[in-house]
Amino acid sequence: MDKQQQRQLAYAARNAQPDKQSVSNIICRRVVSEPWYQQADTILWYLHCRSEVRTLPVVTAQLFGAKRIVVPYCTVDEWGNKCLGLWHLNAIEELRPGMWNILEPPRERWLETDKRISPTELDAVIVPGVAFDSLGGRLGNGAGYYDRLLSQVRADTVLAGVCYQSQLLAHVDMQSHDVYMDLVVTERTVYPGKRRTL
Repeated sequence: MDKQQQRQLAYAARNAQPDKQSVSNIICRRVVSEPWYQQADTILWYLHCRSEVRTLPVVTAQLFGAKRIVVPYCTVDEWGNKCLGLWHLNAIEELRPGMWNILEPPRERWLETDKRISPTELDAVIVPGVAFDSLGGRLGNGAGYYDRLLSQVRADTVLAGVCYQSQLLAHVDMQSHDVYMDLVVTERTVYPGKRRTL
């Protein structure tokens, strides 16, 4: 099965997932109870779109804690390549619907230096995906936004994929530029990933 077939299979499973909000709550509670999460200071959370694991409630709740919460937005780098900008979030009210109707900071504020975060500042990244496998293999949407970001974080930054159990495939075909997750969290359990070569 090639990547496109795997995507179609996983999209269908994700779309068909019953009780998305309650299952998402279980997954997100599992994430925040993990020791690595408790120890992290600066954490990147994605903001869900379509049928992804829903993260907005947990992100909103985490803003009232001591951690520095960061959210991504789609932009381009100085060479015009697609990349994720990283925004230090203090309040959900800072965000507006942007590309694909995903909440993001308003474009006119992207250059505010006190809001911009470097990938090397991240202690943990909560990573979305179309599908994962139990070794931490990840299948994204194909645009490469997270591939580029994950190649820039520190070697000790924890990479946690999150998905419904129904999105877990037996095997994701990983290429040389693809990055393995340190763990994958579903509503059923936490799978220790293959991890990166440090």
